[in-house]
Amino acid sequence: MTQTVLLALDTSTEFCSVALLRVTVDAAGQTGAEPRCWVRHEQTGAVSSTRLLPAIRELFAEAGLSLADCDAIAFGAGPGSFTGLRTATGVAQGLAFGLNLPVVPVSTLLACAESARLRDPSATRVLAALDARMDEIYWADYAWDDAQCEWRTVQTASLDVPERLVLPAAPFTLAGNAAAAFGARLPAVAAARTVDGEALPHALPLAHAALRAFRAGRTVPADQAAPEYVRDKVAQTTAERVAQKAEKAALAEQAARHTAPVQNTHDGAPHAAPHGEGRQ
Repeated sequence: MTQTVLLALDTSTEFCSVALLRVTVDAAGQTGAEPRCWVRHEQTGAVSSTRLLPAIRELFAEAGLSLADCDAIAFGAGPGSFTGLRTATGVAQGLAFGLNLPVVPVSTLLACAESARLRDPSATRVLAALDARMDEIYWADYAWDDAQCEWRTVQTASLDVPERLVLPAAPFTLAGNAAAAFGARLPAVAAARTVDGEALPHALPLAHAALRAFRAGRTVPADQAAPEYVRDKVAQTTAERVAQKAEKAALAEQAARHTAPVQNTHDGAPHAAPHGEGRQ
């Protein structure tokens, strides 16, 4: 018997989430007993970076294992908190590089789908939707393939306003916190077979998804691990804000010119309105 040990990290939300998974495999490549799991999932707010490494050390001590026993390191690649994604990516890269281990990036939305299926095996079509702030949602659509024992991505991670969420044609589970955040504004709430608001980014379902990816060879070298932001940029420099404001003002002025009414002369013949108000 051999064993596979996988470490999974997620700091995409206000939680610092770490899971250690150990699976035994026989000579024929068949998995033995149920995987052994050790988990830390703590609400840390914006300071998950200070808690992540201590939590990892605690799990290895509890499991009687060391980092040298690891076969791969997985992390929640996003979407999610920009700072949190960078934290998990950086730690996964650092640990994997030092041990020459492969890295398994896992979508946080896929982790939501995996969480929903672990909680309810009938959840084989999952629409994962997370509150992205700024009145938007992150969402993706997944279908479980029994033959492949893997998720098939129907719609990759996207960013939209709640009303633009595309509903699956088949009965589905709505996973994530978007239902709680937006309520009736989210069409999927009324259309879903069931709503699982507890199926959120978490290192344990992430580890289960990552284990399948690792066995299938879907890994990257440590130096190629990268976050999946989806929303490319939120913060703007002062110059960018000024430029954006000026552009909006110019567009508003142009729109006003195009919608200004045509004035008439005393003899009934139309003529253009004075400069600055007429059509162009």
